Amino acid sequence: MKDLGSLSYFIGIEVGMSPNGYFVSQVKYASEIIQRAGLSDNKVTDTPLEFNVKYSPTNGNILSSPTLYLQLVGSLNYLTITRPDISHAVHIVSQFMYTPRSTHYAAVLIILRYIKGSLHQGMCFLSKSDLTLQAYSDSDWVGDITDKKSITGYCVFLGDSLISWRSKKQSVVSRSSAEAAYRELAHTTSELIWLRWLLRDMGVLISALT
Repeated sequence: MKDLGSLSYFIGIEVGMSPNGYFVSQVKYASEIIQRAGLSDNKVTDTPLEFNVKYSPTNGNILSSPTLYLQLVGSLNYLTITRPDISHAVHIVSQFMYTPRSTHYAAVLIILRYIKGSLHQGMCFLSKSDLTLQAYSDSDWVGDITDKKSITGYCVFLGDSLISWRSKKQSVVSRSSAEAAYRELAHTTSELIWLRWLLRDMGVLISALT
């Protein structure tokens, strides 16, 4: 064993340290994904998904070689470690890994153009912050046009630092937006309770839950 000094880069994750805390990003890794996709122009987008567009398994032409699509989506999944802003979009395109089509590949390119325009974004973990768990959640009723299931999304902050987030399709069909919202609240509450137990085992006492 040998001391390699302060952590600055590890398996594609860049770590910047300062007296105020840590800044974690994947700029180099994201750049490599963009190069692999062959996006050499200067076009960027402001959002990782098109507004009011629903994707289905049957729209578009089947890709003759899905290898690049699978590689890009797999890499984007790893990029969500420091880019929670693309989690929902990556969740959408990940559903078509078995038979990707041209419309799905176009959606991947939109995500990549969004990343290209926000390449240096990352996550900041402040060294001085109150120990309060705060959660924000929402649900999209009948978000999937194929199986009519809703999508739950939440993010949890410890003080000012984002520590947990998720975008996932609900396991059953909700018969109303209220039912979808109750399921979303149940998932979020379960995550809060688990995080409180985990932090307590680490010796961190939570002052409040919101």
